[in-house]
Amino acid sequence: MKDGFTEDSALHLKVKESILELIRNGEFKPDTKLPTEAEFCEKYGVSRTTIRTALQQLSTEGHIYRQQGRGTFVSSNKVKQRLTSTVENFSKQMAMQGKNPLIKVINLEVIPADPFLADVFELSEGDPVNVLERIRYADDEPLQYEKAFLPWKKTPSLNRQACEKSLYNLLQTQYNLKIKKTIEHLEITLPEEEISNLLKIKPETPCFALETYAHIEDGSLIEYSKTMFRGDYAHFIIERNYE
Repeated sequence: MKDGFTEDSALHLKVKESILELIRNGEFKPDTKLPTEAEFCEKYGVSRTTIRTALQQLSTEGHIYRQQGRGTFVSSNKVKQRLTSTVENFSKQMAMQGKNPLIKVINLEVIPADPFLADVFELSEGDPVNVLERIRYADDEPLQYEKAFLPWKKTPSLNRQACEKSLYNLLQTQYNLKIKKTIEHLEITLPEEEISNLLKIKPETPCFALETYAHIEDGSLIEYSKTMFRGDYAHFIIERNYE
């Protein structure tokens, strides 16, 4: 049975949204095989190119995945995040997956720089540094714990409520500090007891630990952070573009 789609420039987007709705309402369940391209062509009455474009976008966004020689499958219910994307922030990435994002600040204070922070921020020991601790949620489930450090002299008077949205957007709009580059280190580790309690997981649950160094346009470091992602709830997508 064809769904009566008509040809236009945004046809693949309509097909994509229709397939995504079938995934969200449970007709296509996690880790089950999707119909073939030919079957989708018959269903929607469109060309194979249109179906391929729609499926490629769903794959890029993490909703589906392909296995060579087996076909295309629905992704699990893990939350997908693009490590290489600087366009969509956390809230936008969650919204794209039909999940309700929430960021809660659990601590915001100013501390004196220890030798490590003084070195990375090119400060003197004892200089003031902002410490920002946040929990990010997806559909009321804690997904990640983040502890970020920012030099106070460049980010004075950080607002707790404002930090419950995109930090990088806040840095640009309030302090005119635009993030130019981040360097990130990712590894698997076990969480400390305090963090496991915040993420509502057992201490023996493996987590992804992401260490981030964020630089602004003049090359100086504006943020150093450590983020702990729940290993049972996180799925990373890494995209590389080659010229």
